[in-house]
Amino acid sequence: MTRMLESEDFKGHWRLSRVITDRLSNQTGRLSGTAEFQDVGAGRLLYIEEGELRFGNAPPMAAKRQYLWLFHAGGVDVQFEDETAFHSFTPAGRPRGTDHPCGADIYQVQYDFSVWPEWQASWQVSGPRKDYTSVSQYRR
Repeated sequence: MTRMLESEDFKGHWRLSRVITDRLSNQTGRLSGTAEFQDVGAGRLLYIEEGELRFGNAPPMAAKRQYLWLFHAGGVDVQFEDETAFHSFTPAGRPRGTDHPCGADIYQVQYDFSVWPEWQASWQVSGPRKDYTSVSQYRR
C-alpha cells in the first residue's frame, strides 16, 4: 500500500493479535482481542482495544487501552487518553513513527501497511528496566 491512508480506512472493527517477547524475563506473552476505531469528529478516531493477555502459565489477564488518533495532511498524531502526545507517523507503506521517551525508557514503532487491509505495529521498548518487542497484527 503506497497511498496515504485516511481516517475512513481505519474506522470500524479489527481482529487483533499480539506477541510480546520480554527479553528480561525470558517470557512470551500473547494477546487475542479486538480493536475498534470510532469516529469522534474533526478527523479524529478513538482507538479502543480489548483482549485477553497470557504470559506463560500465568492466569489470563483482561487487557484494555485507548488512544486518540488525529489525522491531518502530514499523517497521524497519536495521543494518550489524557490527550498528551505519544507518537506520530505517516500512514503509508512501512513508516517508522517518532520515538516516545518515557522516563529512562524509549519506545520505537514501525508500522507496516504494505498488505493493506492487513497491517501491523511493531514496538521495540528499551531502558534500564525494559527490553521487549511487541508485534500487533490487525485484520478485518
